[in-house]
Amino acid sequence: MTYELWYWDGLPGRGEFVRLALEAGRIPYRECARGKDAGRLQPDMAARREQPPFAPPYLVAEGMTIAQTANILLFLGQRHGLAPRTLKGRLWVHQLQLTIADMVAEAHDTHHPIDPGDYYEAQKGPAAKRARAFRESRMPKFLGYFERVLEGGASAWLAGRRWTYADLSLFQLLEGLRFAFPRRMATLEPELPRLVALRDAVATLPELKAYLGSKRRLDFGEGIFRHYPELDKP
Repeated sequence: MTYELWYWDGLPGRGEFVRLALEAGRIPYRECARGKDAGRLQPDMAARREQPPFAPPYLVAEGMTIAQTANILLFLGQRHGLAPRTLKGRLWVHQLQLTIADMVAEAHDTHHPIDPGDYYEAQKGPAAKRARAFRESRMPKFLGYFERVLEGGASAWLAGRRWTYADLSLFQLLEGLRFAFPRRMATLEPELPRLVALRDAVATLPELKAYLGSKRRLDFGEGIFRHYPELDKP
């Protein structure tokens, strides 16, 4: 079966976390809202009356419409061996994914702390305050947590001796933070050697080599991770 992946055209966003799992797992899928098909997304979403998604990304798989990034990855992890086999292991990886999702949301709110539908320029003052708290408090707290998880583990991966979808998502989170907050990340990374090593290990996975080097891998810019120099300090 070839799954259908629905997400906004031109944005890596939350869809990229799903895309990395599909690519690394070598799971057949089709992008359904890119390029000339970009206009299909909203009509398709509106037409899904049974278990309608609140927002993209969503995956159409085996007669189901599965939304929410962590929920999609929970499904893919169990169905395609991208998570541990035990219930304990699967729940642990899901827990890590939800924590990643929390940080992703906070990273977005640094540039849109008041109204996600308004321009950044209309909320620059609150954004500066929110970004400062994120840089000085939340980034060390979240990233320090993942560093401790890796330190206490049995391998260089988050859960066991093989990568899981949570490792792929942590890679994407780190890539986004490097783009949005390069100066702050340069200060923090010397204290996070295991996280940096995990990022480098995912970047060189044979399963991802072709995808990461292709034009299908979208660049950061708009969306969740945005670089505003005034919001980034060491």
